[in-house]
Amino acid sequence: MTLESGLTFFLAIFLFGITPGPGILALMARGMSQGGNACVPMAVGMSLSDVCYMLAAVFGLSALATHWSELFLVIRLLGAAYLIYLGYKLWTCRPSLEDTEIPDIRGSWWRGFLQGFLISASNPKVILFYIAFLPTFMDITRLSGGDIVIAAALNLSALLIGVVPVGYAAGRIRRHLRSTRAVRRLNRSAASLMIGAGSYLALRG
Repeated sequence: MTLESGLTFFLAIFLFGITPGPGILALMARGMSQGGNACVPMAVGMSLSDVCYMLAAVFGLSALATHWSELFLVIRLLGAAYLIYLGYKLWTCRPSLEDTEIPDIRGSWWRGFLQGFLISASNPKVILFYIAFLPTFMDITRLSGGDIVIAAALNLSALLIGVVPVGYAAGRIRRHLRSTRAVRRLNRSAASLMIGAGSYLALRG
C-alpha cells in the first residue's frame, strides 16, 4: 500500500463513518440522552465491527478477483447500484425525529460496546461499502500481511476520529436536531455522498 492510497483510504473511511445512517443516528440519540461519554463504547463497537467486515471483504474479494474477474465486476456494479439506491431513499424519505430515539439505558461499558457492534454488523450498507470500495484504493490480490494490518489500523482510527466527536456534539446541538428540517438536511447530505460515490463506482473503468 502506497502513502497516497493509504491517505485516500483513510479519508474515504472517515467520510463513510460520519455519513448519517443507523449507526450515526443511534450514536446521536445516545449522546442526546446520556451524554458524550456514553457514546465512546458504542463508537468503539461500531468501529471494530467495521474492521471485521473489512477483513472479511479483503480475504473474500481476493479469491473473487483472482478467479472470477467478471463476477467481481458484477459485485462492484451491484455495490454501486445499492449505494445509489440508498442515496435515493435517503433523499426522498420523510424526515422523522422518531428515528433517532433509543431507550435511555445506562448500562455497562460492554453493553454499549455490544450495542454498537451489533448495530454496525446488522447494517448491510457496511459490507457492501467494503466490497464495492476496497478495490478502488488497493490491489487486494497483492496485499501483504503488513498491508492488511496497516489498512485495519487506518480503518479503525479513521472511524473513531469520525464518530466519537459525533456523540459528543450530539448533546451540544440537541436543539437543532429537534426539527424535521435539520433531519432533512442530514438525510440529503448523506444522500448526495452516497449517490456520488455510487456513480463514481459505476462509471470508473
